[in-house]
Order: sequence, then C-alpha cells, then structure tokens
Amino acid sequence: MHKRKRCILPPAQRRSDIMRPAVVFIMLTVMIDAMGIGLMIPVMPDLIREVDGGSLAQAAIWGGILSTTFAVMQFLFSPVIGGLSDRFGRRPVLLITTVIMAADYVVMALAGSIWLLLVGRIVGGITASTQSTAYAYMADISKPEDRSANFGLIGASFGAGFVLGPVAGGLLAEYGTRAPFWAAAVLTAGNALLGWFVLRETVTDATRRAFDWRRANPFGTLKHLGKLPGVRQLLIVYFLYNVAFAVYPSVWPYFAVARFDWSPAMIGVSLALFGAIMALVQAGLIRVALRALGERGTVIAGHLFSIAGYLSLGTIASGSIALVLTPLAALGGVISPALQGIMSQRVADNAQGELQGALTSVSSLAMILSPMVMTATFARYTGDSAPTYLPGAPFLLAMGLAMVGLLLFLLRPRRQNLT
Repeated sequence: MHKRKRCILPPAQRRSDIMRPAVVFIMLTVMIDAMGIGLMIPVMPDLIREVDGGSLAQAAIWGGILSTTFAVMQFLFSPVIGGLSDRFGRRPVLLITTVIMAADYVVMALAGSIWLLLVGRIVGGITASTQSTAYAYMADISKPEDRSANFGLIGASFGAGFVLGPVAGGLLAEYGTRAPFWAAAVLTAGNALLGWFVLRETVTDATRRAFDWRRANPFGTLKHLGKLPGVRQLLIVYFLYNVAFAVYPSVWPYFAVARFDWSPAMIGVSLALFGAIMALVQAGLIRVALRALGERGTVIAGHLFSIAGYLSLGTIASGSIALVLTPLAALGGVISPALQGIMSQRVADNAQGELQGALTSVSSLAMILSPMVMTATFARYTGDSAPTYLPGAPFLLAMGLAMVGLLLFLLRPRRQNLT
C-alpha cells in the first residue's frame, strides 16, 4: 500500500524524490554499456584466434560479424524493450536486462567456441537495447523543457564509457583475454545491485500502456511515429545525423594512418580526446546552448559546427590541426539530445519508451549502414584505381549528409516548429 501511494505522487513531487539517485543509476547503466563494448576491443583479435584457431584476417572477419550482429540485435529489439517498459514499467525492465547482461559477460568470459561468442553478442545486443528505457526513464522524471539537457547527460555517460572502455580493456588485457569480460560482469552486476536499492518506478496506472507487437518492432514503431505531426522529418534528420557522425568510429583509424601516418597509440589518444570533449559537450555545453538558443537553434548550430568539422577533416593534411579542430567537430554532439527533446515533447507520456526505442533503432541502423558506406568511400579514394587520392572523402560525404539534414530541419512547416 505504501508503494502504491508513492507511485501516484504528482510528477513534480516524484521528480524531487527520485531524480538524483535514479539519474546516477541511469548514467552508470549507459556508461557501463559503452565501457563493456570498449573493454572488449583490445582483446577481440586474440580472443577470436584463441577460440577459433584461425589467422588474423579470419579473426577480423569474425570480428565484423560479431559487431554487426550486436548492432542488428539492437536495431530489432530496442522498440520491443521500450514497449515492454511502457507496459510493465522501467524498473523491472532495467533491472532484469542488467542482470542478464552481467550473466552474458560471464558466458563470454568462459566461451570456448566462436559460436558461443556469437550467442553472447546476440544476447548482448538485446540487453544493450535498454538504452531506450534509460532515455524513457529520464523523460519520465524530467520536465518537458528540461528533457533535452537531461538527455545530454545520457550522451555524456556514453561518451565517458567510450573513453574509459578501451583504456581499461588495454590495461586488463595484460591479465589475459578473459579479464575484460570478468571486469564488465562485475561492473554490471554491481550496477544492478545499486539499481535494486535506488530505482523506483515511474510508470503509473495513468501512463501504463498495453504492449502491441504490431508496434513493438522497428518498422511498425517508425511507421506509427511517422504519422505524428512533424516527427517523420525529425526522424530522418536524426538518422542522417547518426549516419554522418558514425564516420568517426568507421574510418578514423584508417584515415589517420593514410593522412597523418599516426601510430596506434596516437590514434587511441585522438579518439580518447574526441570522446572526452563529446562528454563535456553533452553534459555541460548542451545546457548553455539550450538556454541561449532554444532546442531549434541548438540543432541548427550543431549542424553548422558539424559541417565545418567535416569539411576541415576532409581537406586538411596536418595532424596537429586535426587535433586542434577536435573540439569543433565534437560541438555537433548537441544535435542528438536537442532532437530527442523536441520529439519527446511531441509524443504522449505513455509512449516515451516506444519513442526512445525507435530512436535507438534508428541509431543502430545507422551504425549498421554507415561503416559499410564510409569504409567503401575511403577505399574508393585511397586505392590504386582512385580517380584522385582523397583520404578525407568519407568526411566530405558526411558533410553532405549533414547539409541535407540541416536543410530538412529548416524546411519543416512553421506550424511544426514548436520549439
């Protein structure tokens, strides 16, 4: 009975009661998800050869299969997880998937075959789909006008995990190929325990919604959301932003070698710098931008910075200048939380999980498509038969996509520009 009384508290009172411990758990969940991926990167070549016995080239092929499988599972299951959280609540979905994720890391730490690693990546992709529920929880405990800034906290957490994961994975690799998986399992289990004590439910009887399989898939969800006024174009802009932004993880290591002749250590430093600045942008600068420009102005400014950053990287030949321009490129990170905030205000409170599931699927689809497009573009303009040697061609392609996204955003009918 006591729990039920707390469940039906007015939203403003609920926010003051649960926001701080809940936000800590949500941020840790997203950061550990990102760290879990990064922890594995340094050991995957050796681990795959250890369990499969093939060459490095074969290990690279399997590595690509495992990464693609993970992204495909995220794409397919993000709306399912988001829809389940709209029906059964954020707390059980987050806690159950976090526990399963911890168990999955244990399975991968013990895996003795490539097929068990593949199963681990399938399960990992499904459980990592809880990013949609994390965003939905943040929407639940935030005032509508604060959602974009608070979504930025989640983006910052992912950025921090992106920085810390590979560094920690490289250090733990000294203790064997399985050590990073055990570390990820311990971190995830500890976070699940924290969530058990601090996470309270935000879905009430008034906002609970029936689960519908027709909408609990990426295609059904996107079709439904696309019918809402102004949302379809925003979804396209969000997709184009993610495809363009994925140029960094897709081709940066190859581009840095071809253009600047950087060592692996220097490439790692540059990626860590980019991730750190992205985290700062989404944790702090996003709030300044929103206060000064509003959500619409923030999206426009973010696109302009992105276009300038892509153009610079596509044409410069100096590694030092590339490092100096890193903050410029990272400023585009304000686009994602601002777009999420705009769309979050356009759907009902009982559909926040569905929306965030759709957005996670969109970003996952971008991560499936962009590496293929960007690496093919890089190969086309750096190979022996290249019409002109241009290692920065993928960044110029990303610039074009960002320009199209900005144009679509600006051309929305004025009556749809609610922010």
